[in-house]
Amino acid sequence: MAETAYRTAPVKTSGWPSGIPYIIGNEAAERFSYYGMRSILVVFMTEFLMGADGNLAPMSDADARAWYHVFAQAVYFLPILGSILSDGILGKYKTILSLSIVYCLGHLTLALDETRLGLALGLGLIAIGSGGIKPCVSANVGDQFGQSNQHLLSKTFSWFYFSINFGSFFSTLLIPWLLRAYGPNVAFGLPGLLMLLATIVFYLGRREFVHVPPAGMDFVRETFSVAGLRTIARLFVLMVFLLPFWAIFDQTGSAWVLQAKQMDLNFFGIELLPAQVHAANPIMVMLFAPIFAYGVYPRVSKIWPMTPLRKMGVGFFVAGLSFVVCAYVEQLIAAGQRPSVWWQIFAYAIITVAEVMVSITSLEFFYTQGPKRMKSLIMSIQMLSISLGNGFTALVNFVIKNDDGTDKLSGPSYYMFFAAVMLVASVLFVFVAMRYKEHTHLQDEA
Repeated sequence: MAETAYRTAPVKTSGWPSGIPYIIGNEAAERFSYYGMRSILVVFMTEFLMGADGNLAPMSDADARAWYHVFAQAVYFLPILGSILSDGILGKYKTILSLSIVYCLGHLTLALDETRLGLALGLGLIAIGSGGIKPCVSANVGDQFGQSNQHLLSKTFSWFYFSINFGSFFSTLLIPWLLRAYGPNVAFGLPGLLMLLATIVFYLGRREFVHVPPAGMDFVRETFSVAGLRTIARLFVLMVFLLPFWAIFDQTGSAWVLQAKQMDLNFFGIELLPAQVHAANPIMVMLFAPIFAYGVYPRVSKIWPMTPLRKMGVGFFVAGLSFVVCAYVEQLIAAGQRPSVWWQIFAYAIITVAEVMVSITSLEFFYTQGPKRMKSLIMSIQMLSISLGNGFTALVNFVIKNDDGTDKLSGPSYYMFFAAVMLVASVLFVFVAMRYKEHTHLQDEA
């Protein structure tokens, strides 16, 4: 069927857009694949990685931490290229579908080749595929809404985020177990199958989606107009304050996994694997997101209006506290104790509250602030903060390495350093948020 047969603008309705179930289903399967793969990366690099000669050639903990964040940096930098491809040339649907195939090939490479070459090639393809579709997928959510049903947009982004964590929860429990039981081929192969499923689900929803056409040269003109550059500049300022949040949050998949190796992982009689502790985060998001959306925010707003910037500001302060808890755990470990996994679960509870207030809110806020022809580009700016945050963490981990293999920042001091960075950023953000002027832009209805 010709592309002209697709809807190019939201239908005027007060109800839910018909394409949302396909977007939610696609996102759940894609996130299963991504977080399942990512949950075992550090363990794979430090325990299972093979050399070209067929013998084990694992990385050190510091190298694995650093390269983990280099990969995450690439994943969240490439949305800039994906957004240009989407807004200017192909449109969101074609960009998502084509790059999803590249994404699948990356998983296949990881499943077939356990060497450093296979790791580099597989992660490179995943970074191109996953990174390229990221701004398009979240912008595609917002494109389904017009003025008549914009009141449902916040709830939809909450459900969108719920689906992310639904997929992440099950993959974070299952994939580390598959790695121990059946090895890297199976553990990396299953996420690849889920990414293939995600691609199929997205294709099946093609007739239900609103396909906002690419703007071509209009995209370039709007981007480099006075209004476009002003919008980008304003959001770049906010992006800088998101950077330290992501610098600490994404360490739940690296430093926190390595910390869990030194803890008592008995959980109600079940001995968890270190990477499985991360499952606490998605299950808590699924619990906290609706509680905050339907309970906390409406009640607090009666006393103190919970604007998006206020939500993010509070979330920044909360995030730093989680690293204070981790620093205390390091103190216990340094005394020769094996602290209970419940300490890290407590830290997860704190950082998950911060995630709900910062990540979900920033997704919706950046979308609404972006001009109509620049939606994917604006979402890529939000994701650039994740890239730069991971780049900062990778840089710190490279810099702190001593020649003898030890680290300049280790134990509690490592965590307190990041907590201090987050505190400084939180205080400065208060003054920036007070001066920021919001401008809401939604797609025109048919």
